[in-house]
Amino acid sequence: MKRILLILLSTSVIVSCSKGSKGSAGKPGLKGELVPRGSSKSFIADRPYGMVSIPGGSFVMGMADQDFSATPEKAMPKTVTVSSFFMDETEITNAEYRVFINAVRDSIARGLLAEAAGEGGGEEGGNGGSIGDFAYASKKTGEEATPYQSYLESQGGRDGDGGYDESKKLDWKVPLQYNTSAYPDEKYAEVLESMYLPKEKRINNERIIDWSKIKYNYQWEDVMSAVKDKDRSANYLKKESIAIYPDTTVWVKDFNYAYNEPLFDQYFWHNAYKEYPVVGVTWDQARAFCDFRTKIKTDYNNSLKKKKQKAMRFRLPTEAEWEYAAKGGIENATYPWGGPYLQDDRGCYLANFKPKRGSYIEDEKKGNYTYTAPVRKFPKNGYGLFDMAGNVSEWTESPYSNSTYEFSSTLNPYLSNQAYREVKKTVRGGSWKDVGYLLMTGYRDWERKDSARSYIGFRTIQDIPSGAGKFKRTTK
Repeated sequence: MKRILLILLSTSVIVSCSKGSKGSAGKPGLKGELVPRGSSKSFIADRPYGMVSIPGGSFVMGMADQDFSATPEKAMPKTVTVSSFFMDETEITNAEYRVFINAVRDSIARGLLAEAAGEGGGEEGGNGGSIGDFAYASKKTGEEATPYQSYLESQGGRDGDGGYDESKKLDWKVPLQYNTSAYPDEKYAEVLESMYLPKEKRINNERIIDWSKIKYNYQWEDVMSAVKDKDRSANYLKKESIAIYPDTTVWVKDFNYAYNEPLFDQYFWHNAYKEYPVVGVTWDQARAFCDFRTKIKTDYNNSLKKKKQKAMRFRLPTEAEWEYAAKGGIENATYPWGGPYLQDDRGCYLANFKPKRGSYIEDEKKGNYTYTAPVRKFPKNGYGLFDMAGNVSEWTESPYSNSTYEFSSTLNPYLSNQAYREVKKTVRGGSWKDVGYLLMTGYRDWERKDSARSYIGFRTIQDIPSGAGKFKRTTK
């Protein structure tokens, strides 16, 4: 009997020790040894859908071929090193950008409906039969706020000034209706119609969303300034509120004496152009898209029962990262395919550009397009990237100035404390309206960050931690 009792006691001690090593209670360590908690497996980065991995390395940054302009902004070759990263294999398309604006539109609509619903009266699992079904999740019958949500509400929000409040969580399961015949009640109609242009501003009485009201709100930290001042606090948070709908008038504004009205009317929203690169997007709008992409990935990871590592943020590439990726692993590559020619051995063009003076479409069989082309229509480079030359130029994170090459580091060069202050931003790659010389991997150009053009788009990147193992593909 004593032996059985001793065995039971020793078993309980073993179980207790085992639990203490995995939970947060008890002393640290295991059997008096310094043993970190968690899996000993190496971290494996998930490759985001539609991206390719770019291995880190060094290269000669700048014009590798003849520089006809001989200006310091375009030709200051120097050897630099960049770390590994994932990069979109194509420019962001109209279809992808529409996901962004539609999600922001829906979020604003749900917020307005939730405020109008008040205490609601709707039930969990409601199908949108009344405006009450759109009340905040914590306000619905049978659903109580968590202790943390109750605390935030008592403090007036996380910021203490009526700001972010986790108790105001939207219920995304309730379907939205934008079709007037499917509006559930009059109050719902009143709220939804406030998002549309008033009748006096409509053309041909067309009922369309007032896209100037569809703004994406986010904030980011000016880390460089905070570190410099040795004061890492909320004082260095930059709050942004960006109207995100692309400027479709660029097709008319960019060309005074040309008939481009069909593109103005159709390019962004028509399904015929869904796989074409989005244009008419400013630098700030491109950065807002990056934040949105980071948010939806983070929200997904947080929704999993088995939590994943916090997602690395998506961002615009620096000028050095863009040029390194464009060269496709070819040392001193004049063009993404190497060079120096713009046609292959069959006489087909290797990018979408203007081949001759006044000739935007010399021969369709050779791969010319009058304007932009669908993505993936031209050969990819050595890293698997499409359209790193031609089609549309691309925004980078980097400012454009004489000092960009001179004063930036040779290791991951980036003037981060200048990026948002400088009005001029570097764009790379050349576009459908440019001659072949402007497609060279080392050629630099610029545009004002608040400008939108019919020939400028963007693609995003995501850092790969230096200690990560082999990445794995993320399925669609």
